[in-house]
Order: sequence, then C-alpha cells, then structure tokens
Amino acid sequence: MDHASDPTLILTLLLAAGIGAQLISDHFKLPAILPLLLIGFLVGPVFGIFDPDRLFGDLLFPGVSLGVAVILFEGALTLRFADLAGAERVVLRLVTLGVAVSIAVIAVVTHHALGLSWSLSLLFGAIASVSGPTVVIPLLRAVRPSERVSQILRWEGILIDPIGAVLAVIIFEAIVAGAGQGTDPVTSLLGLLVSGSMIGIAAGYGLGVSLQRHWIPDFLRNVTTLSAVLLTFSLANLMASEAGLVAVTAMGLTLANLRAVPRDEILDFKESLSVLLISLLFIVLAARIDLAALAGIGPALLFILAAILFLARPLATLAATLGTDLPWRERALLSWIAPRGIVAAAVSALFALRLKADGVAGAELLVPLTFSVIVATVVLHSLTGRPLARLLKVAEPEPRGVLIVGGNPVALAIAERLQGAAVPVLVADTSYDQIRRARMKGIPTFFGNAVSEYADRKLDLIGLGMLLAMSRRPSLNALACLRYRPEFGSARVFTIRREESMLDRELETVSFGFRGRLLFKPEMTLERLEKELASGKTIRLVTLSEDFGFDDLLAETGGTAALLFAIAPDGHVRPFAEDSSFRVGPKWRIGYLAESAEPKSSRSASE
Repeated sequence: MDHASDPTLILTLLLAAGIGAQLISDHFKLPAILPLLLIGFLVGPVFGIFDPDRLFGDLLFPGVSLGVAVILFEGALTLRFADLAGAERVVLRLVTLGVAVSIAVIAVVTHHALGLSWSLSLLFGAIASVSGPTVVIPLLRAVRPSERVSQILRWEGILIDPIGAVLAVIIFEAIVAGAGQGTDPVTSLLGLLVSGSMIGIAAGYGLGVSLQRHWIPDFLRNVTTLSAVLLTFSLANLMASEAGLVAVTAMGLTLANLRAVPRDEILDFKESLSVLLISLLFIVLAARIDLAALAGIGPALLFILAAILFLARPLATLAATLGTDLPWRERALLSWIAPRGIVAAAVSALFALRLKADGVAGAELLVPLTFSVIVATVVLHSLTGRPLARLLKVAEPEPRGVLIVGGNPVALAIAERLQGAAVPVLVADTSYDQIRRARMKGIPTFFGNAVSEYADRKLDLIGLGMLLAMSRRPSLNALACLRYRPEFGSARVFTIRREESMLDRELETVSFGFRGRLLFKPEMTLERLEKELASGKTIRLVTLSEDFGFDDLLAETGGTAALLFAIAPDGHVRPFAEDSSFRVGPKWRIGYLAESAEPKSSRSASE
C-alpha cells in the first residue's frame, strides 16, 4: 500500500499536527489559528502532501458542516442572557445593521476592483461578513479584552454565523434562479430564521427537560447531547437549506438559559470536541487554497482587504454603537477585531463549485478571495489585538494573581509576602475575623464561600491565574480545587497538606482525584507552618543573583524543606510543590521560612 495515500495514516497525522499546533500556540501564547493555517498551507498548496478533495471526496463538505454545527452549539451553550446585560443593543445592531453595512461596502469595493457582477459581489460581501466562534473565541483567549468587549464579540461571533450563512444562501439562490426571478429574499430570510429557531428551541427545551428530570443516565449525557445536536442540524436543513446553523444556535441558547440543567459536564465535553474539530477543519480548508487562482487576483486583492479591514468593519461598528454608552476605547477595539472563520471558508467553497458548474463568470475567485480575507484578518488581529487592547487600556491584566482560600495566619503570611512582591492576591474566607485581619494588612478580600453560587456571581477573577487552597477544612480545599481547575488549569491549582494526626484518615482524607497539587515538602504541613510562624519565624523573600545563587540559598536554609514559593522574573508565581520541576536562576525571587533574624550572607540579596 502507498502510505502517502493511506487515509488512516493521513487522518492520524492531521490530528497529531492539529494538537501539536494547539500545544505550540499555548506555549508561545499565540492564537492556535496561526499555526493551524500555516500547517494546512504547507501540506496543501505548497508541498502537495495532502489533497482534501481527493481524500474525502463527496464527504468533505457534509463533514465540515457537521463540525461547524457542533462548534456553533458549543459556543451558544456559553451564552447566558444575564451576561449580556447592558450590551444587548450593540450585539443586536452588529448582527443586523452592522452586517448590512459590511455587505454593502464589501460588495461595492469588490465590484469596482475586480469587475465582478453585482450579484456575485453581494454574495462575496455576505460571505466575507461572517466571523464565527471558530476564530473569535480562540482569539479572545489570547487578546483578553475587557469583559464587555469580550461578551459583545463572543455573542456577535456566534449569532452572525447562521445569519451570514443564511444571507449568503439567499443571494446564491437568487443568482442560480437568474437575477431575482427566484423566491423573494425577505420571505426566504424570515422563513429560514423562523423555521430554524423553532426547531432549535424545541430541541433545546426537550433535551433540557430530559436532563433536568434525569431521564438520561449520566454516562450517556454527552453522547446523547451530541447526537441531538447533529440530528437537529440535519432535520432543520431538510426543511430549509442552511436552517441547520440557526437551529443549533437556538438549541444552545435555549439550553444555556434553562435553569437547573447540568451544563458543566456537557460543556467540558463539547469544548474538547470543538478544539479537536477546529484543529482539523482549519488544516483541511487551508490545504484547499489554489495558489494560481490567488495569484490571478493581483493587486486588487490588497485594495479589497484594506476596504474590509479599514472601512467595512469600522463603519459597521459605528452604525451599531451610535447613540450607545459604549466608551470610545471599546468601540475602537470592536472596530478592529472581526476575524473570519470556518463558515466563510466552507460556504465559499460550496458555492464556488455550484456556480462554476453553472458557468457563472468570476465564480472561481470566490474561494481564493475568501481565504485571503480569513488569513489576513486572523493573522493581523491575532498579532495586533493584544497590543491594541493594552494601548487602549481595555485589556484584562495578565493572570499573574493568586486566589487564596483560607484566612488563617499561614495563608495571610503568604498573601502579605506575595502582595509585597507586587503579585496580585485575593483572600477568600467565611470568617469575618480572619477577613478583618487580612483587610487590616491591606490585603484584598472576598467575604464568603469561594465555591458558593454567590462567589460565581460576585468573585472577580480578573488578573488571577492560580489557586492556593489553604483553609483548615480539607473538604473545602478539595471543592475549591474542583471549582477552579477549569478556570486556572490543573497545573495551577494547589492545596495545603494537613497533619495526619489531625485527620480521621477514613473520613477526612480527600481522594487524589479531587484535590490540587500538594504544596511544599511533605513535612511542611499547615500545622507545622502555624507552629513555626507562632514561634517567631517569618516568610522571607530573597532575590537570586550571579553572586548569590540557588545553591547558596540551599546551603543557608539547610535544604529545600523551608522553600515555599518562587516568583519568576515575569512576575508569575511558582509554588514549591511535591511535583515541581521548574528551574530558577538570577532575578528569581524565592520565598522561604526563615528565622526572624536575617542571615548575614543573604542580607544583600533580600527585599
């Protein structure tokens, strides 16, 4: 067998490449779309290793459509109407008036730049106006704009996908029917939106009630939900072309806003599936780029891209935000961030095939034009979004801060030392006395249970990226680790040790799967630290240098037992945990348990 044409090998290599791109992007803090597009471009048009059309044949676009349906549903499942408070007007205008403005501007520019017919220019305008969660959500993780901007872009990206796709379908059908001799566009649009929404709401409500009443066993929740999403998408498409995208969006919105629906487990599964699908879809569709057709567009392409970036989007944002209380800084960021994604690529490829078969002049330019817009917007917005958000002062701070659950003397001593080193901290506790002590030290606090529903609404995690669960209650520490693991990642969730003599081993020892990473050396328990601090010891912070390195510190402290945490030169905290593996060097700051009198050798390096 020719291994180069083995579908199994190609699919597994694509999957490995996609996940590898995700790992690279996470390591370098870049949007995953950039390496994914690069991989697809290299294995497809550059080296000719992978031909999606030859491998998948007629199953390519049905597979892409189903993947987009799952991604749209997962995105809609995160949209709760309560989170949109104050921005509803802007979102509604963006996906209606904003889309109309964008389509008009792009159509006019494309018609005059390339000489395409008005109908084909309008079709490209509708396609090029679609952003979508496949690109917006990963981009938001990298840019981290303010909460309101993030919510507006998230809602716009998810809602505009089905709306833009439906508009493109209507224009496409008008072209095929012959310049307006087909169905009335307004009637078609309303029919698609109404039928898709009704099917989606009914499916979402039915699934939500089934989950609320526990009719579906726990181990079947995820696969049942996935099956329901795909079935809803297919049934809606049977009733009206492209109504499936509307249906799965409405289904996700319905589930997201029903009360007492166990969404977290489903959302975790769908997020993992979406990452997998995005990884594959971007490589597959980027591999279909036709370099010859792209080169044939010529300099007009730059003119069209400039109009989309600097004219269409700013005008659409201006129309959507005029008369609102949105600050100009947030409007400026909204005017820039609008990357195009999978739906635009899939719809353009599908329509191009049909229109070329019907002999429509210029149809061969749809795919290279669309992919040029996707690549240009994704690359530019990915590379400039975060710096622009910082420049406009609408970016969330780097998540270097630490959430500390527990207000006992050990927790407060560590919080005080971290805050003194310019690390943001927040102490959460239900004891007013302990919260009062923290406030007297100038430490920010949250008075309440960190794993309560009240905390979900009121506890501000902006700028925080790590959990130290240090309360005296092992069960609370375990719950805090479970609650904040999805927020911070399992590598940044830690829990304090307790003396075995203080616990009933059968009743109070928390299972390994529920707790976080164990802090400090085995002998450095909460009780031991409390005794050491009560005896007069203190937590000291020393800065390593070429003259006073880590080995010198170990010689002074008598080993690693006294080491508590390190602060990297970039300000990120690295606790000394049981499984720590980081390396320290000059300019790192080390927090350790020390005698109250400062050692002579470290005095020059101490802060």
